[in-house]
Amino acid sequence: MTVPPPEDESRGASVTGDRIVLAVDGVSASFVEQHRRLQVLNDVSLALERNEFVAIVGPSGSGKTTLLDIISGLIEPHTGAVLLDGDRTTAAQRLGQSAYMHQRDLLLPWRSALDNAALGLEVQGTSKSVARSAARERFPAFGLAGFEGHYPAQLSGGMRQRVAFLRTMLTGQSLLLLDEPFGALDALTRAISQAWLQSLLAENPRSVLLVTHDVEEAIFLSDRILVLSERPGRVRYIETIDVPRPRPRDFLTAPAFGKMRARLLGELGLVDLPNEVAP
Repeated sequence: MTVPPPEDESRGASVTGDRIVLAVDGVSASFVEQHRRLQVLNDVSLALERNEFVAIVGPSGSGKTTLLDIISGLIEPHTGAVLLDGDRTTAAQRLGQSAYMHQRDLLLPWRSALDNAALGLEVQGTSKSVARSAARERFPAFGLAGFEGHYPAQLSGGMRQRVAFLRTMLTGQSLLLLDEPFGALDALTRAISQAWLQSLLAENPRSVLLVTHDVEEAIFLSDRILVLSERPGRVRYIETIDVPRPRPRDFLTAPAFGKMRARLLGELGLVDLPNEVAP
C-alpha cells in the first residue's frame, strides 16, 4: 500500500499499522463524456485510522464525490485498490460496509421523521417495529424529541439533516462517508450542525471521511485535511490539526486557525500564500 507523504513532514501524517480501517491505494478513475474519456482521479492514495476524522477539499470537478462513490462500492476504480481493515476489496464487497450521507438529505416525503430515520435499519432487514423503536430512543439525543410524527416538509433544513444523520448512524457502520452534509444549510444552522456533529462523535466515535468545499469547516471538524488538485484529482497537500476534538467555537479565532486557513486557501489557489503564514 502506498500512502502519499505530505509536502511538509512536520505537518503531514502518513498512517500505518493495524489502526487503519480504510486505505485507498493508487486509485484512478475516468468516465466517458461526449465520446471522449475524461480522467477524474489520478493515482489517489490515502489512509484513515480508526475513529479518525479526515476531510477532503479541492476544486469543483476534482473527483471528491467520485472518490466517496468508489469507497462506498457504488463504482469500481479503473486502477488501484481499496482496502477495508487491511483486506483488498471489490466494489460489491464494499457495498453496505460504510454509511454514506449525501448533501441532499434524501428523506422520503411520504414518511414521517421517525419512519425516515428507521429506514436504514429496515433496509438491513430489521422489522419495522424494532427499527422504529430504535430510532425513537435516539430522537432526544439528536435534538428531535417531539418531532417523530412530522413530515420532511414540516421540518427545518437543520432538522432534516439530523433525521438523515440519525438514519445514517442507526445502520451501525463504523465508517462514515459524508459528502457536503451541511452544504445546503444557512451559515447559522451550519455552525450549529457542526458543533452538534462534534458532540455526537465525541459520544459515538466513528471513522469519518468528509468532503467539503468549506475550508473552515474542514479545520474545525477534522484531524487531517487532504487537498486534491484540479482534475484529474490527486492528493497534492496534507494538513494535520494537532488540536483535540471536540473543539470550542473560539478555536476559529485562534492564530493557528488563521494560519492553517491561509495555507489551505493558498494550496487551493484561492489566495496568494503570504510569507508570514508560509511553513
